[in-house]
Amino acid sequence: MRSPLAPLALILGLGGPWCLPATAQEPARSGEAAAPAPAATETRVGLIYRPELAPSSYDAEAAPEDEGVAGARMAIKDNNTTGRFTRQTYALDEIALDATKGAVAAAEDLTGRGIKFLVLALPADEVVAVADAVKGEGVTVFNVAAPDDRLRGADCRKNVFHVVPSRAMQTDALAQFFTLMRWRKMFLITGPQDGDRLYAEAFKNSARKFNLKIAAEKPWTFGPLAKARGDTPTRSEAMVFTRGVDYDLAIVADEANDWGDYVPFRTVDPRPVAGTQGLIATTWHPTLETWGAAQAQNRFRRQAGRLMRPLDYQAWAAVRSIGEAATQKKTADPAVLAPYFAEPAFSLPAYKGVSLTYRPWDHQLRQPVIVVQPKAMVSVAPEQGFTHQRTPLDTLGIDLPETTCKFP
Repeated sequence: MRSPLAPLALILGLGGPWCLPATAQEPARSGEAAAPAPAATETRVGLIYRPELAPSSYDAEAAPEDEGVAGARMAIKDNNTTGRFTRQTYALDEIALDATKGAVAAAEDLTGRGIKFLVLALPADEVVAVADAVKGEGVTVFNVAAPDDRLRGADCRKNVFHVVPSRAMQTDALAQFFTLMRWRKMFLITGPQDGDRLYAEAFKNSARKFNLKIAAEKPWTFGPLAKARGDTPTRSEAMVFTRGVDYDLAIVADEANDWGDYVPFRTVDPRPVAGTQGLIATTWHPTLETWGAAQAQNRFRRQAGRLMRPLDYQAWAAVRSIGEAATQKKTADPAVLAPYFAEPAFSLPAYKGVSLTYRPWDHQLRQPVIVVQPKAMVSVAPEQGFTHQRTPLDTLGIDLPETTCKFP
């Protein structure tokens, strides 16, 4: 006879033999065992970097020895947090280069262990060498440190994805801000290093793109004054160096940080300084706290015991790209993930207010670039009013019609 409580049970949603399907009422057959849960899939990521030298006692801003590495380690933890729900695990294999081991040998060591994802915090020449060495082995390379535009142009490689913004993206971000502020006349000061020359060329391209004027251009010939412990006899010469130029802004091209910090407040006329020092364009800064970035800043500080730096963020974004792609595709198969990074469906949440994607024509990560001074965030590029048919993010850097990258 039907239980008089059955209607009440149905109303309240309570379980009972009167409201279960027939199959659920059957007891398990003797000897039957529940199907085992599938084993977790492990993805190993290789990180190759060159440790920074110990900072000088007077250089409080020098890079820490674990710069970049700490960011990758945090990303591995983040990937494993998500992986608990998708039965995917992640591990990091780190190789610090020294005089006895080159980048290609390190990459071959890692790929010999079956690793299919490499994160490189290395200069451009070594990125190209590693990419060519692992070509055809199904290995995806992430460039997190080399901003060279040629890696997105004539020297691009199909198996390389670029997380660090190109020099063109950095100088475009500054040029957009200068245009917004109506600062039109630039005094470009270029250092003696190759990177300085490349940065200066990128800025001149940005000036043409956004209709800024290079009012004057001079080389820096006074040595590494920013790294001097005290004043030097060349100080007065450096001040006279800026005399007789009509300009709104001094642009310094000093990627080695040798002298650029010496220029602010030492120009003859009171003018702001920007470029590689002063007001800069970068991916990350301790004062970035919007879009959930404060949470990332706090987690990083707890784990690494210091503030997060741009290279940390770039390494984090590379490793998180792998985890995010594996989650979205529901597989850790490198053959599936490698082409997916460049597909429109891929997106990376990365504390920038928008999801980030890789450009299919040169594999550069689209991302907002923040404009900051040493102790405060000033603006975020792309600036309002700069539009594009695909996304405003493509107003930064080399667009599809201008690219010289030709993937096979």
